[in-house]
Amino acid sequence: MTLADTLRAIVGETHVLVRPAELIVYESDGLPGYHRRPSLAVFPADADEALRVVRALAAEGVSFVPRGAGTGLSGGALADGTVLLGLQRMRKILEIDPVRRVARVEPGVVNVSLTKAAAPFSLHYAPDPSSQTACTLGGNLAENAGGPHCLKYGVTLNHVVGAVVALPDGEVVTLGDPHGTGDAAGYDLLGAFVGSEGCFGVALELTVKLTPNPERVVTLLADFTSINDAAETVSAIIAAGVLPAALEMMDQATIGAVESSIYAAGYPTDAAAILLVEVDGAAAGLDDDVQAVDRLCRAHGARDVRIATEPAARAKLWQGRKKAFGAMGRLAPHLVVQDAVVPRTKLTALLAQIAEIGGRHRVRVCNVFHAGDGNLHPNIAYDAGDADESARVHLAMKEIMQACIDAGGTITGEHGVGLDKLAYMDSLFTADTLDAMCRLRDVFDPERRANPGKVVPVRFCREQRPHKSAG
Repeated sequence: MTLADTLRAIVGETHVLVRPAELIVYESDGLPGYHRRPSLAVFPADADEALRVVRALAAEGVSFVPRGAGTGLSGGALADGTVLLGLQRMRKILEIDPVRRVARVEPGVVNVSLTKAAAPFSLHYAPDPSSQTACTLGGNLAENAGGPHCLKYGVTLNHVVGAVVALPDGEVVTLGDPHGTGDAAGYDLLGAFVGSEGCFGVALELTVKLTPNPERVVTLLADFTSINDAAETVSAIIAAGVLPAALEMMDQATIGAVESSIYAAGYPTDAAAILLVEVDGAAAGLDDDVQAVDRLCRAHGARDVRIATEPAARAKLWQGRKKAFGAMGRLAPHLVVQDAVVPRTKLTALLAQIAEIGGRHRVRVCNVFHAGDGNLHPNIAYDAGDADESARVHLAMKEIMQACIDAGGTITGEHGVGLDKLAYMDSLFTADTLDAMCRLRDVFDPERRANPGKVVPVRFCREQRPHKSAG
């Protein structure tokens, strides 16, 4: 019996893909510049099937790559000649407990679906990646995803309280506190698992916090004729003691892409940059924050500040920001996006440096990012079929990333390392630190069969353990 036959016996005939025409769909994730074809793809329907699949792969010594919706932006969920373990069929919301404000979910639940399910209880799931209408909670866990509202509410790590996990050898362990009581003892192994990019095992079930809906929400759109003024306003708002729920920035190139697409949100196309600022909380006193943001924006050169209080008007403003990456798809067939985090006080200088790098390499950089926590997302749309353009794009991105590291930043805030940022790891960490990461991975996956070749360059791992493909 072949491995494919073994897996079909577990998940059913139609949920194991082996033909190249079927597997081509899974060659890339949301970052289209990388292509890796799995040897086969298997899609369990529930935790029992997923565990049986993991154990079958362990029995054969075969490597695998867990994958959710494939919206990741680091090449992290690509399986190169190994088994792709797709979890998107595992999409049940198992329980919502409005008293304890927690939910138990399968890893394939789409992010926004949980918020919709919690809405009748005046609750929501706070982490909100721009891909929240498609990305899965298991994928969010793997990448420690954030989103615009992580400035105030925190990233995935701050909202996952427990997980039932299948280790690569098929052992099932419970990490954190699956009951959501906050009483987990011992080492924070859940904290290590969140953001491990599928290298430590497979989440079979998650317990996550639900957040009460704020009494009132106000969204402000400030437009600037100078990108420097917009960047300086970001630090001014935080320095004034105002903590917005979200503080986002888009430059003119991004505004143009959005406003010429079906996602047009009414942004001023002649602005050099816009800030999208959202404040929320108790109704009493919120106007003080609104007025403070309005005043600070105007004091730092805002040409106009638009204030939206009604849900429809607020959603319209957010539409352009949430769909900005999709809007860039019409500019060119390929897109490269980075995810560096820098000190807020360095934003002005780094945006100028990014513009200089883009101009020197003759590529157009579109900036749309979480300005409040310094999480830059420089994007370049290009044609990968044009060898000269492709080379210039990758040189530009390499210089941009190094500039962020030199400014005291780091290489990822929420997209993960995956394949895309492997080359930068030794610019950021010492060889001893990278080896420590390898040794931590060995605690969960000593054979290194889960998502092999990702996150840490293998040359920094002192002891190599061979693994088999499914070929």
